[in-house]
Amino acid sequence: MRELAERIGAKAYLIDNETQLQKTWFDGVSKIGLTAGASAPEVLIQQVVARLREWGGQIPQEITGREENVVPRVTSCTIKIKEFGITLTAKL
Repeated sequence: MRELAERIGAKAYLIDNETQLQKTWFDGVSKIGLTAGASAPEVLIQQVVARLREWGGQIPQEITGREENVVPRVTSCTIKIKEFGITLTAKL
C-alpha cells in the first residue's frame, strides 16, 4: 500500500507500531488513511489509533473496501530430501 500511495504523490510511511509514528508527519494534514495487512494484530492497529487520538485525531471512520479473492497459482514445486539425496519436481 505504501508504494501505491507514493506512486500517486501521497506521503506514506511503513511502521511496525505506534512508537515509530512521528508527530511532524501530520503537520498541516487534515485527513489520513491507515491500512494494515491481514496478519497485523488488531491490538497494534488500536495502539496506532490511540496514539493518533492522543495527538488530536478524531475517532476513525472505517471504510469498507473491495473484497479480494486472490488465489495464488503454483506452477511448479521442488522438494529436496537431503538425507536420501532425492529431488522431486512436479509441474502443475
